[in-house]
This record gives sequence, C-alpha cells and structure tokens, in this order.
Amino acid sequence: MDPVVPALADPADPAALAARLGDTGYLCDDELATVLFLALRMGRPLLLEGEPGTGKTALAEAIAASLDRPLVRLQCYEGIDATQALYDWDFPRQILHLRALEAVAGGAGGAGGVGGVEEAEKSLYDERFLLARPVLAALQQSPAVLLIDEVDRADDEFEAFLLEVLSTFQVTIPELGTVAAAVPPTVVLTSNRTRELHDALKRRCLYHWIDHPGLEREVAIVRSRAPEVSEHLAEQVVAAVQGLRGGADLVKPPGVAETLDWVRALHHLGTAQLDLEVAARTLGALVKHRDDTDRAKAALDKMLAR
Repeated sequence: MDPVVPALADPADPAALAARLGDTGYLCDDELATVLFLALRMGRPLLLEGEPGTGKTALAEAIAASLDRPLVRLQCYEGIDATQALYDWDFPRQILHLRALEAVAGGAGGAGGVGGVEEAEKSLYDERFLLARPVLAALQQSPAVLLIDEVDRADDEFEAFLLEVLSTFQVTIPELGTVAAAVPPTVVLTSNRTRELHDALKRRCLYHWIDHPGLEREVAIVRSRAPEVSEHLAEQVVAAVQGLRGGADLVKPPGVAETLDWVRALHHLGTAQLDLEVAARTLGALVKHRDDTDRAKAALDKMLAR
C-alpha cells in the first residue's frame, strides 16, 4: 500500500503565506499577502485588477503551487457562455456507443422494444461521456484553485452565471443531477479593466489592485526568477524598464514578464553592461508594438547616455 501523504496545511498568517509564495518565485507585498490570506480563510473569491503584465495570472499559479492544489484555468473571451465553462457531451463517443448498441440489438434479432430504447437513451448520458469544462472540473477536483482569467472580456450574462456558481459552488446537470464541491475551490478572478465589472460580482469577492512593482521589488523578482543574471545587469535592466513605464508614453508598457524576457535575452548574448546598441537590438523581447519600439529607443537613448 502506498504511504498516505498528509495534506499541506493552510498558512497560519499573511507572513507565512508570503513566504510560501516566495518559495515558488512569486514575491508579494504585505497588502497582497493579507488580502489573499483573508480570501483563503473566509472562503471568498479574490478579484485582482491591474494593468496587463503585473502578475495577476502568475499569482494564481503560485497559490496553487504553494497550497499543493491543482490549478484549473478558465480563459474568458468575448462570447463565452456557460457551456464552455461547465460541461459538454462527447458526441462522437456517444454515436459510437449507439452504433455498438444497435449492432448488439441486431444480433439479438432486434429485441428490446420501448424499454430497450429508453435504456439506450439513458446510457448515452453516462458520466463517461461527460466532458468537464473548467468550472465543473474545479468542483470535481476538490480542493482546487480555479483561475477565471480576464473576466472583463466576457459579457453581462456570463457574469451572472459566474455569480450564481460562486454563491453555491454547485452545478446541476439535468441528465446526472447536482455536482457540488466537497471543499469549495479557491477562486481567483483577474481583470485588465477593459470594462467595468458589475457591483454584484464585486460584492461577492475580496478585491485587490495589482500595480507594477517598485524598483527594489522588481529587482528582487528578477533575481529570484532569473538567478543566472548578474545583480548589476538586473538592476540596470529594471531601472530602464521602470523609466520606460513612467516616461516613454508607450501604448503597452512592459510588464514583469517582459522584464524577465529582456534580461534573459541580454544574458544569453553575454551582456554585462546595458548600452544603447544592445538594448536596441533586443527590444523585441521587451516591447510588442511598432510605435513603442521607436519611443523606447528614444527614451533609452536619453537614459543610457547619462
């Protein structure tokens, strides 16, 4: 018999939670650690808003890793509905199953009558033909972390559906019955604030705005996630990125993920000292818009000429 592995206990306080997240490579400040700790203790969903690239999705991944729970991700998009979030039926397998039943019935001389037809119909909606989408999967994989990513991309009807599910943590499948989570999942919703979410959904959640990290914390993040990079290069890169975010008027300011891409690209080129030439050649790792490339080059020319 395999040994029983004890479940990982929830952290005792915000500091312990921050330490656990730090072990996964995610460095958070006291405010974020506190609101996340309260969301875990109170069993409330956590709504994270902020600019793209500020680490909202990465936080959900770190939560799952630090709690040793599966991460189930629902990526929202325009037009998403409850079917994409809950479940669907495996139609091709149902057809194959039906043909197999017909073959068996044919071999038995077509016996069965009305009762046989009803039994065949019921068998088509067996759980083995059920395709669990993210929300249902999170309820089934209890306890789990459910990431509802970029909820602001969905429409009002989908928000209403989410509100209902987050209130009960159960769904009803007409052919099978009600599926309820033995332990409600830890729910993290993210929004880039492309539109305002409804107050009803916000009231159900604890809320935190994630901004771009300050200089010292971003350097610490780079040193944690890219330890192969020298401290001097990490400090130079982060200072340059922070300058671009604050004063280059970019269409899409780079996030932490882009900072990490850029510093790793520079490291692979053997860069020890950031200068304008190597910065210009590697901007494709940092900015992803044509106008931003020109603006970033002009801003870096001023910053690195000092």
